[in-house]
Amino acid sequence: MPYLELKNVSKSFGADSEKIEVLKDINLSVEKGEFLAIVGFSGSGKSTLINLINGLIFPDSGEILVDGKKVTGPGPDRGIIFQNYSLLPWLTVYQNIQLAVDEIFPHLSKSEKEEHIKTYIEMVNLTPALEKKPAELSGGMKQRVSVARALAINPEILLMDEPLSALDALTRGTLQDEIVQIWDKDRKTALLITNDVDEGIIMADRIIPLKPGPKATLGKEFKIDFERPRIMTSINKNPEFKKLRNEIIEYLIEIGSERRVNDQVNYELPNLKPIMPKRFNWKRKKVTEKV
Repeated sequence: MPYLELKNVSKSFGADSEKIEVLKDINLSVEKGEFLAIVGFSGSGKSTLINLINGLIFPDSGEILVDGKKVTGPGPDRGIIFQNYSLLPWLTVYQNIQLAVDEIFPHLSKSEKEEHIKTYIEMVNLTPALEKKPAELSGGMKQRVSVARALAINPEILLMDEPLSALDALTRGTLQDEIVQIWDKDRKTALLITNDVDEGIIMADRIIPLKPGPKATLGKEFKIDFERPRIMTSINKNPEFKKLRNEIIEYLIEIGSERRVNDQVNYELPNLKPIMPKRFNWKRKKVTEKV
């Protein structure tokens, strides 16, 4: 049985003539311990999909199952890393993580909580910044706090909604490696939302494109069999990597082109005439100044 399963899931927003069907008949199966990447265009419904899985919103039809149980709302079995960090600015690194730990593990003693929190702060290499507030951190450090907070609640599924897209290339590459190393320690089920094909290949076991919306559906899946760890500077020389990367990009271009063709509408332009400006009299007028 798949650990995470979506069955004929559809989601729309709005009502009546303004109703927009964002996702249509999404079917997805993710095995326990698998790292899956969903790659798609901006505005295709990727964030809507991950919010459905996290229980922040609910499908119009279909159902979402985690370990055979229907998702009815957010839960500690699903940890999420957002794109915008979502840190409380008046709390320190330690306190931001403590807030989540206190909620999920109220039975732990003060010393046990402290040890637990510091373990995950050390895991993301932020021990020197333990008492710093978000304003004192770089973008990469803020995202590390977000990763530590999500992992500290010990979720069964780690959801990532384009968590690295706002970072510079060097920081992004470093965090890609760190997230994969952390995931590799206990092999939590992971789902990454991204618009970066290279990121999906470096991090995931499978890539599934999400077709452009409205009424977006999942497309053809691509399996990634390269050995881990996958270092971009090394794997970039592998002809199989280049072949797979080109196949995914060509597929994305193809489904993007199909959507544009299908969405073409023949508009009848109104019969309008341009308004011509009045002629301007360039003759100089005599001006008398009194001093």
